[in-house]
Amino acid sequence: MLDNEVEIGSDPSLLLVDDDEAFLRRLERAMQKRGFAVEGAQSVAEGIAKATARPPAYAVIDLRLQDGNGLDVVERLREKRPDARIVVLTGYGAIATAVAAVKIGATDYLSKPADANDITTALLNREERLPPPPENPMSADRVRWEHIQRVFELCDRNVSETARRLSMHRRTLQRILAKRSPR
Repeated sequence: MLDNEVEIGSDPSLLLVDDDEAFLRRLERAMQKRGFAVEGAQSVAEGIAKATARPPAYAVIDLRLQDGNGLDVVERLREKRPDARIVVLTGYGAIATAVAAVKIGATDYLSKPADANDITTALLNREERLPPPPENPMSADRVRWEHIQRVFELCDRNVSETARRLSMHRRTLQRILAKRSPR
């Protein structure tokens, strides 16, 4: 952990903005263990308020929040602290949103599920080259399963609506949901 603490610099302040409370709490604990002084927010409004009051040196901001778009927080933080290192997280990775995030001022863009090691690497990577590939990447089956689970939850656990949105037969989706998660 000392290596990260040295790399963090003199200002370890970190703002985490995510509306998934369980994910936010886990990430807060993991980032505190890595030497960051963490402050969490669960909405765009709360994130903007905290970024305005005490602009952090680092930020990890979810793209889609209950009350709006996380890019609004990125924009405000970039105005208040131009040197901030900002990572945008999203469960809906798309080239257009990645480009928009970087144009507004994000330092990096990661797709969920991203672990604390990936996030720390993205926050502390000062070079303009690509970060190294993850040591233990998820399998393609696991990524597919995570995506299906996320859409299922966003559709209020409605199988028919989830199947329609995923362009999948309802019975096929039911079989996938009945199985355990792949490794």
